[in-house]
Amino acid sequence: MIEIERKFLVKSTEFKSNFNTKTKIVQGFLNSHKNRTVRVRLRGNCGFLTVKGKSSANGLSRFEWETKITVTEAEALLQLCENGVIEKYRYEVIVGKHTFEVDEFLGDNQGLIVAEVELTTEDEIFESPNWLGEEVTGVVKYYNSQLSLKPYLSWG
Repeated sequence: MIEIERKFLVKSTEFKSNFNTKTKIVQGFLNSHKNRTVRVRLRGNCGFLTVKGKSSANGLSRFEWETKITVTEAEALLQLCENGVIEKYRYEVIVGKHTFEVDEFLGDNQGLIVAEVELTTEDEIFESPNWLGEEVTGVVKYYNSQLSLKPYLSWG
């Protein structure tokens, strides 16, 4: 239940020419505290409830627990969420042995595109595609829970 991932800004939309899946995601947070977040997500025709713990000092790993819920349950829970629902398209792009999840944000976070790659160890080597930009692993303002509170378009 420990998730290890690295997060990067995306410097071009070249990933769109080679993605496997594209899914619309709508998510909100029942709790966006830095030590624990509780997220409700609609992903396509599925609902999910996720609890995440505090990130490690280097931002690479943290506790994550997720369970599938019905769309009806997810829609009801979204009504209870804190302000700042996030909408985005998620593209899954296979690069070498890894799948990058590339999120193209909509609404108040439009213009922001980030990619995450999940790893099995913190020092695992992965192939870096040419559209991958600056690493922002552990940079709190790029966490979805924080983007819901202070959206990208307000950074100015």
